[in-house]
Amino acid sequence: MDMKEILKSGIEQALQDTINSGGLPAGEYPEIVLEVPPQKEFGDFSTNIAMQSARVARQNPRAIAEALISHMNFDWLERAEVAGAGFINFFLKSDMVYDTLKAILNAGDQYGVQPLRARDTIQVEYVSANPTGPLHVGHGRGAAYGSALVNLLRAAGYNVQSEYYINDAGNQIDNMAISIEYRFQELQGATLVFPPKRNEDGSMPEFDIPEGALVFPENGYRGPDIIETAKAIAEREGFDKLNAMNEADRLALFKEEGLKEKLARLEET
Repeated sequence: MDMKEILKSGIEQALQDTINSGGLPAGEYPEIVLEVPPQKEFGDFSTNIAMQSARVARQNPRAIAEALISHMNFDWLERAEVAGAGFINFFLKSDMVYDTLKAILNAGDQYGVQPLRARDTIQVEYVSANPTGPLHVGHGRGAAYGSALVNLLRAAGYNVQSEYYINDAGNQIDNMAISIEYRFQELQGATLVFPPKRNEDGSMPEFDIPEGALVFPENGYRGPDIIETAKAIAEREGFDKLNAMNEADRLALFKEEGLKEKLARLEET
């Protein structure tokens, strides 16, 4: 139990003792909130519980604070003082603070780590970039946030599973394969024309298409990594073999081999 919890428990005990002795009426008192004062001379911790309890106790907050202090005789407490309209400032004994520092040093990286609560399982998915292109600095930012969140949740006692979800199905993978096909044709001398962005009304602007040129798919991936992938597959499989295949089979191969290469690069990164 940390010092704030010890102090909070002490205040709760003092409140109950004051009620039992007749110093305060029984009732539903507010939750105890502790704060660290802005200046050291105001103590190690402070609470406004006396002011928050005035409506329930029907007493002056300073009188409530004095009554609570009179029931706070703890080994770890140097003194408690009433301040302002009814704040209570607490001054801890120095050996209590030193003992806590020793505990922190002795525990090392395990200080503050809570016991595992196996039933509280959380899955954190982060980065999970589509395997159609290389990772970039934005993915690195997500990885740093995700990894830190996993570490914090584990330290808090949660049973955490972290996952990089590989979205290796769907239209984006099909578009990758088609993009590799067009880059493969470009490697053999074909001229590619890239369509411009659509107009605000969704229509496609007019653009020139040289005779014999291929229009690159509007949803295709234009990054230079696709060129590298097409070249690597062509050199490995052979241009003659790929050209001898029908288009459907070649696209299937580009899809399978392209995905393997992209995933390998993601893992390397």
